[in-house]
Amino acid sequence: MRTLAKWSVRHRRLVVTGWLVVLVGLSLASQSIGSSYKDSFSLPGTQSFEALSLLQKAAPKAAGDREQIVVAVKQGKVTDPAVRSQVEAMLTKVAALDDVASVASPYTAAGAAQISSSGQIAFANVTLTKQAAKITTGEAKRFVATAKKGARHGVQVELEGQVAKDANQASISTTGIGAAAALVVLLLVFGSLLAATLPLLTAGIALGSSVAVIALLSHLLNIASFSSELSLLIGLGVGVDYALFIVTRYRQGLQRGKPIEQAIVDAIDTSGRAVMFAGITVCIALLGMFALGVSFIYGVAIAASIAVLFTVAAALTLLPALLGFFGNRVLGRKARRRLAAGELTSSDESPRWGNWARALRERPALIAAAAAALMLLIAVPFFSMRLGSADAGSDPAGTTTRKAYDLLAKGFGPGYNGPLQLVAQINNPAQEAAFTTVTAAVAKTSGVVRVTVPKLIPGQAGKPGVATADVYPTGSPQDASTTNLLHRLRDTVVPASGSSGLHVLIGGQSAIFDDFAGVLSSKLPLFIGAVVLLSFLLLTAVFRSLLIPAVAALMNLLTAGAAFGLITAVFQWGWAASLLGVDKTGPIEAFVPVLMFAIVFGLSMDYQVFLVSRIYEEWHRRGDNREAVTHGLAATGRTITAAAAIMVLGFAAFILGGDRVIALLGRGLAGAVLLDALVVRSVLVPGFMLLAGNANWWLPHTLDRLLPHLNVEGGAHHDDQERQPPRHANPARAPQPLLEDAAA
Repeated sequence: MRTLAKWSVRHRRLVVTGWLVVLVGLSLASQSIGSSYKDSFSLPGTQSFEALSLLQKAAPKAAGDREQIVVAVKQGKVTDPAVRSQVEAMLTKVAALDDVASVASPYTAAGAAQISSSGQIAFANVTLTKQAAKITTGEAKRFVATAKKGARHGVQVELEGQVAKDANQASISTTGIGAAAALVVLLLVFGSLLAATLPLLTAGIALGSSVAVIALLSHLLNIASFSSELSLLIGLGVGVDYALFIVTRYRQGLQRGKPIEQAIVDAIDTSGRAVMFAGITVCIALLGMFALGVSFIYGVAIAASIAVLFTVAAALTLLPALLGFFGNRVLGRKARRRLAAGELTSSDESPRWGNWARALRERPALIAAAAAALMLLIAVPFFSMRLGSADAGSDPAGTTTRKAYDLLAKGFGPGYNGPLQLVAQINNPAQEAAFTTVTAAVAKTSGVVRVTVPKLIPGQAGKPGVATADVYPTGSPQDASTTNLLHRLRDTVVPASGSSGLHVLIGGQSAIFDDFAGVLSSKLPLFIGAVVLLSFLLLTAVFRSLLIPAVAALMNLLTAGAAFGLITAVFQWGWAASLLGVDKTGPIEAFVPVLMFAIVFGLSMDYQVFLVSRIYEEWHRRGDNREAVTHGLAATGRTITAAAAIMVLGFAAFILGGDRVIALLGRGLAGAVLLDALVVRSVLVPGFMLLAGNANWWLPHTLDRLLPHLNVEGGAHHDDQERQPPRHANPARAPQPLLEDAAA
């Protein structure tokens, strides 16, 4: 690391030029070639996916996304001649769009049930030629605009469905808001505009390059469209944090009287090592999503990992080069004047954090127990988390999807917002008759409002046909009653009423989300286990300890549990929901805990590495565990909380996107980082380390020989003060010399 740092400083013009060339070159290549993001989604082995595949094989154009156009009048009825003529003209124009396969009008004999009993609300089912993921934003907006043209002369027209939702997606750039918030925090921490802009400049160049790489990779891999923005927000947080730790250590070196180059090299050799290992743990957590076996998440994991790797590379090469240009100007004016007058500092510790560290040292058991109780209390709602998908009733008030949902619920019942779909391959007349029998049995099931008349879709080129029927539940798509009904139909009703070799599948949007939640839930233990195990092995090699990695894994799981508890309490239970802008509760989207765990575990490990690496450095310097924990916390507490504040504000910017899923991620991640920095890393981890004593640094000799020696504390402490001999009653528990020490 010292060699890399020296080379970057001495060849700083080449390094900065190289990064700018990479940024410009990749950006130009990305703009000229473009991107090819694909929101591909498949769940092989599930009924909903099999039902969709069956429809796609028999009638591809009938297997596309299904949207609903809802019309309503306040005066008169939708069947009045003037209203009917106006609505039918609009539906004809919608049917003529290239992406529309069919429109089921409420004004046909078969559509009579699509008019409410009051006569003031009606809906038309629109089947598109392809799934919503393959509909472009322009096509979605054209579809919505064509339908909305029918809204005049007292007729209200609203649309519900994924395409309608995509057409009205808010276009707020949360990345800029997060960057502005980070700049404010950095100004407060450093008191210097130049020092505050350096982390943002480094992260900006790294993220600009990584986003271009992600766009280019989208031509080779299936990468979801939201991956680039998610990668930006994750990369911005970790990139600024990584640079913050290095710049802080560099400023401390200058104030100790070190020459500029030595201060840079020492900062990279200490904090830079922590950055490298922290970045590796974040990537391990993100790439652990491959264990889930859900293909559309793979691209998200790769994209976010690329962003993190670029920020690490920039922090270790570009940042020291920039520091070489700016020298001691990264200090505030007062600090530069004191330095010029020969006033040097002898400690990196914050007085306030020093006071807190000493208070914790006096009563570690009591304070740590209180903090653990608080975290466990916050995590309690997690055990009641229900995975699923919120329906359009949770969309922001005023959106067309929310209005359509409310109209359908008022005129027909909430279940009309997301019908289940019976699908079966028909090989002969006996199976067609059997399908009719199944639909009749389903219609009599408790919790079912209505089942449509079976529809037979003839197969193409001599292939068997497919029969379909829609099932309208009593509850809304997100209600637990709908999930229970789906399982009852699949497990009991349909198998008991089928015959003639008929295999009836139950699909539809609600079934897809339920199957998705089931698949992720079944794979979640494997995912968590893989991430925890790999992180444990890495930290064991870094800190030459079994206890520290075990405590880190436990604490990170506790942070994740508390984050899940927070979002469950707000978004599912409704606690303080109105204060936080949540006007309707519902289940937690199935993929949100997966993304949150990967991100939270990785970021929590960041703070763990930064804190414990400094404690580890003090341990090698002082040879006393209590002193090492106390001084390590005093030296890093202020920087860790500043880094956490940047993360919290950055993730809180998610909330401004206006989307429920984005708000879920924003509030969950912001809460997780806040709790992790203020409770876990500032209280629990140092508290446990104080209680454990020298056991923190114990590693069996056999394992010590097998594991590679990874130096995370560098050799900078040799320049600060003479290393004191370890003071131990048991020499076996004394800190083992590192490779650099042995070489010296």
